[in-house]
Amino acid sequence: MNSNQFTALVYGWIVVLGLVLISSVTLAFLLRFTSLNEPMVSYVTLAIGLISLFTGGIVAGVKGKGKGWLIGGITGIGFTFFTFLVQYLGFEQGFSLQQSLHHVGYILAALIGGIVGVNLVAEKK
Repeated sequence: MNSNQFTALVYGWIVVLGLVLISSVTLAFLLRFTSLNEPMVSYVTLAIGLISLFTGGIVAGVKGKGKGWLIGGITGIGFTFFTFLVQYLGFEQGFSLQQSLHHVGYILAALIGGIVGVNLVAEKK
């Protein structure tokens, strides 16, 4: 992996974490000041995660300009690893089966986003 691809990964991770942070704060305000219920929140957070990882994969793919599947996949794996570390080291809990399935979806969304991102900037020959 060269420095251009590593830079692309960092950009992808920054976008993912930024989008997740912004949407988490927004969701917290909605929970506090509206009548949004708990079952609806789980679906909304899943959708936010998928969209954030897809967007981060696109950014990483655009910046990387090649091997979008690899850059997108590593972007998703890095996010999953970061989430696992926070959960395991901070709360002493591993992933449940449902969380594992969600993170497989997140990795696939980032992988597809990386492929789309590379193809957005592909030069026509």
